[in-house]
Amino acid sequence: MIYLLGGSGYVGRAYQELLERKGIAFRSLARAEVNYADPATLLAALRADKPAFLINAAGYTGKPNVDACELHKADCLDGNAVLPGRIAEACAAAGVPWGHVSSGCIYTGCRPDGSGFTESDAPNFTFRQNNCSFYSGTKALGEEVLADAPEVYIWRLRIPFDHHENQRNYLTKLMRYQRLLEATNSISQLQEFVAATLACWEQRVPFGKYNVTNPGQVTTREVVDHILASGVQKKDYQFFKDESEDRKSTRLNSSHANISYAVFCLK
Repeated sequence: MIYLLGGSGYVGRAYQELLERKGIAFRSLARAEVNYADPATLLAALRADKPAFLINAAGYTGKPNVDACELHKADCLDGNAVLPGRIAEACAAAGVPWGHVSSGCIYTGCRPDGSGFTESDAPNFTFRQNNCSFYSGTKALGEEVLADAPEVYIWRLRIPFDHHENQRNYLTKLMRYQRLLEATNSISQLQEFVAATLACWEQRVPFGKYNVTNPGQVTTREVVDHILASGVQKKDYQFFKDESEDRKSTRLNSSHANISYAVFCLK
C-alpha cells in the first residue's frame, strides 16, 4: 500500500488515476483527516498502516497562480520548505522510503555550452543567488532540507500539461491569454511524469534527484502554433520578450514556475 499526500491537487489526482489504473492499493491522506504536517501524527499513521512507499505531491503553489506566493510567503515557505523536512523526519523514523515532487524552476537559463541542466548542476535560481521568485526560492530550500534524508527520491517537475482542462494545465493557461511571454522552457507531460516517477519505486531505481521533463526544449510560440493548427482555438496571439513590457496585464504563470521569472532547460 502507498501513502499519497496532496492527492486532491492537479499532480496528486494524476497519481490517483495511475494507481487506480494499475490496481495498486493506496491511501490519499487529507490533511483534515491526518495532519501529516505534524511529524508525530504522520509517524503514528505510518506505523499503524505500514505503507511500502509514500508520495508527497503536497506543496504551496498559490492561487490563482504562483504570483500569490509573493503575497503569502509564510504559507509558501511552510508548504515547500518546512513540510518536506517534517515528512522526511517521520519517514526516516518509520523506515518508509518516499518520493518528493519538487520543481525545475530552481534553475534559470542554460549551461555555458547551451545545453540543458543535469542533476549534477547546482540550482542557480535560489535565495542564495538572490535572483529568484519566492516560490522558486522555497522549492530550492525544500531540496536543501532533504539533502541528508535517507531513501528519498526528489522528482523535478517543470510546467506540467495534459489533456484535461485545469487552471494548472500549461495548455489551459495559454488558451486563456492573448498576450504571452516568448520564452524557451522545458515542460513535463503530467501523465508521463507520474508514470516515470512511480516507476522509480517499482523498478527500485537508486534514490536521488531526477529531472523528469520531456526531452529537449520548446518555445511559447511553438506550443501556440500547435494549438492553432489543431483548431481547438482561433485567436490572434501577441508575444512580448520582456516581462517588464506587460507585467500587470499578462500574468501567465505555470503551476510550479512563473514562466516570466525563469527561462531554462533541463536535460
